[in-house]
Amino acid sequence: MTTESLPRTPAELGLPELPVEAGPADPAVHHVRAKLDREIRALLAYEPGTRSGADPEDLHQMRVALRRMRSVLKLSGRLVGDGAEPVRAELGWLGQSLGEVRDHDVLIGHLREVLADFEVRDQPAGRRLVSLFVTERAAAKRRLTRALSSARYSTLLQEVSLLTRGQPASPAAEERHDLVAGLAKPHRKLSKAVRALPANPPDDDLHALRIHGKKLRYAAELAQTSAKKKRAKRIKKLIKATRDFQTVLGDHQDAVIAAERMRTVLDTADGEVGFVAGRIAERELARRAEARATWRASWAAVDDAAKALHA
Repeated sequence: MTTESLPRTPAELGLPELPVEAGPADPAVHHVRAKLDREIRALLAYEPGTRSGADPEDLHQMRVALRRMRSVLKLSGRLVGDGAEPVRAELGWLGQSLGEVRDHDVLIGHLREVLADFEVRDQPAGRRLVSLFVTERAAAKRRLTRALSSARYSTLLQEVSLLTRGQPASPAAEERHDLVAGLAKPHRKLSKAVRALPANPPDDDLHALRIHGKKLRYAAELAQTSAKKKRAKRIKKLIKATRDFQTVLGDHQDAVIAAERMRTVLDTADGEVGFVAGRIAERELARRAEARATWRASWAAVDDAAKALHA
């Protein structure tokens, strides 16, 4: 199969002309399939922009669609068949390639914003600093393009599409699967992770906390489609709270990464670039401290919203 003949549209993947819809009266498996259908269409829609690189937001949204598919397969994949876990693993493979480029996009965009406030005399050194990461990003983008042009990616798309219309789960499994009640599990994991943290948590532990929060958010997005009006409103509050929680911890992680990258630059950069990198590292450490001072308040909002669902 050549790259030109790889399936790239919903129709070529055997998806129906219109997106699959699911309402509160539909069984859980229908909501899972509708979610997979919606996200694979989003992934396909953002793929051309990801390939061209004209707007970094396309790659970001393609990665979000992929992460949502991974989340739903982790929580409820057994409803759509035995192929769910292998597909989730393959989505992880693609996610690594997307994530590598996305991390560079975030870093480069942030550095340009920070450097815009620097003195004119520091701008040339700032541009040389950014160019180091632009070069790294170009190499990562070439690796991503090869992944998107591979037969492995084509097979992955076909396997996801099959899960949207596979054999139904057993009646017993379907009867036991309540998407709203299922939110208790990711909330419990997040709560346990928060309680286990010391007063001044390591950076990696806060990053892991953000991932737990993201899983809860994606599970809530799926559950919202199956909930009746009153509970759907409560789930909406949970989604907002988890989004805010992710933002705080995302800022923290971005600051940690940016500061660390500045440290690596200091080992090889000339004096002017090193001076600029040092100033940026100082700012990033201040941004890290700010996030550390506020994340527990955002967690409290998540905890309250999750508990309200079962009140």
